[in-house]
Amino acid sequence: MHPDACPALVLNADFRPLSYYPLSVWSWQDTIKAVFLDRVNIVSLYERAVKSPTFSMRLPSVVSLKTYVQPSRQPAFTRFNVFLRDRFACQYCGAREELTFDHIIPRSKGGLTTWENVVAACSPCNLRKGNRLPREAQMWPIQSAYAPSVHDLHQNGRLFPPNYLHDSWLDYLYWDTELEP
Repeated sequence: MHPDACPALVLNADFRPLSYYPLSVWSWQDTIKAVFLDRVNIVSLYERAVKSPTFSMRLPSVVSLKTYVQPSRQPAFTRFNVFLRDRFACQYCGAREELTFDHIIPRSKGGLTTWENVVAACSPCNLRKGNRLPREAQMWPIQSAYAPSVHDLHQNGRLFPPNYLHDSWLDYLYWDTELEP
């Protein structure tokens, strides 16, 4: 196994992942650096080791920060976080491809770029709605736009587990497989 295939799951000092989506992982190089700078505790190791002429070390698979990082109380308004809030689905038709952002009240009509006025929309729906209000276009979002909490985004992030989950990570991750995205 190549070292690049050995990312480390990064846990806060309370042993919870720093984030679920994207999952908080570091490259093996960043992990080794954090170990040498004494910023993390090694929780679990891969079988794979890295070696130099004078040193050998098994690669950490799970690390925890030595200092607790206070999670953000309010998530940043970003395109990615809007998509995550809306579960990567168009809020007009449910499609999951070609996602864009749509201003429910168009900017040209005074609409602001805020959590309460922006939803994920596929390109065809966004083009169809165009510069019109929902009632003019006869298009209403499936769910009301809202400012999500960090908890909301973490819950939605758990609906989309990453492709790679090492066995040593499973005790620290709580993927809710009963909910549908």
